[in-house]
Amino acid sequence: MDEDMPASGLTRRALLRTGAGGVATAAAVGTAGLGAAQSGAAFDGYLSNVSNYDGVVDRTGQDRVTVTVGASGNGGSFAFGPAAIRVDPGTTVVWKWNGKGGGHNVVAEDGSFDSGAATTEGGTTFEYTFEDGGVTTYACVPHKPLGMKGAVVVGDVDVGGAAATTAQATPGTTEQATPTTKTVPDLQGYLEDADNYDGTVEDLRGESQVSVTVGAAGNGGNFAFGPPAIHVDPGTTVVWEWNGEGGAHNVVDEEGAFDSGTPVEEAGTTFEYTFEGDGLYRYYCTPHKPLGMKAVVIVGTDYPTKEVTVTPSTPAPEDTPTATPQPTAGNHTAAQTLLVMLGLGFLSPVAFALLLRWRGGGGPGE
Repeated sequence: MDEDMPASGLTRRALLRTGAGGVATAAAVGTAGLGAAQSGAAFDGYLSNVSNYDGVVDRTGQDRVTVTVGASGNGGSFAFGPAAIRVDPGTTVVWKWNGKGGGHNVVAEDGSFDSGAATTEGGTTFEYTFEDGGVTTYACVPHKPLGMKGAVVVGDVDVGGAAATTAQATPGTTEQATPTTKTVPDLQGYLEDADNYDGTVEDLRGESQVSVTVGAAGNGGNFAFGPPAIHVDPGTTVVWEWNGEGGAHNVVDEEGAFDSGTPVEEAGTTFEYTFEGDGLYRYYCTPHKPLGMKAVVIVGTDYPTKEVTVTPSTPAPEDTPTATPQPTAGNHTAAQTLLVMLGLGFLSPVAFALLLRWRGGGGPGE
């Protein structure tokens, strides 16, 4: 959709396309000059908690630039990739959903563009054309607290020299990664003995109803909930569905918020509960809790958290070139003698025979 802005003589365009091919227009607010941009100082502070931000990636000289929505970062698939880009005025930025990390959207802090409601569908795209110079910051509303934010620098605006660079390691040395501190959900050790929990919290925000399997593989049999840790929005209904494996199970909240009742084993049994308030909900299967059949539901944004130190992976040092073996003095002499012998063999069979006899130890005088 094109929206003419008579006051500035500029055009700003925003368009959302779903993965299925449907098209919906998104709001676009035009502002003349740098009115829609933020200062470099604000930009620097804005991305301070974005784990995948390592500088501004230069995308100038391109008419269309793509940014991945749901890229790896901030403790899961909660990032825009690249997090910050520099483009020319008139460039169209296309945000493309990869279907990971739950429901995402793209919303400018200054209101200049908004992709609308968060969506999970891979292949969805949203585009916006940046006509005037400046810096525009934006975020995914559901995952902004985790650090899912980005920035678009238009033109030659100074953003404090934050340019993405590739560090050059000194030959023979290993580049040291800088540890960073992240805020993550604090499960208070509840899942320490649930062996199907690998530290991952599956982000299912943006969905009105989600499913958890009762009797999933884990804890020495089919004694687990799958997935064991999920994150949902307030108002989401969680449906537990029995798969008929592992005997009789039930679903009981530690604080009494919900209880499915007597354990049952019939496949296809379901129990559901709608989580209205933020927080950390811990639950278990009564017969198999001693085995580790426990799980958690994280709701909203107000839940226990903790700080962890994350050290980014560093590239392995380059292999030191292996020196080509050099012949020793003895080998060098032997090689020279062999060449002389071959030469004499061609020039004089008699001389060659005498040389062989001499090499055998008889000496030329015998």
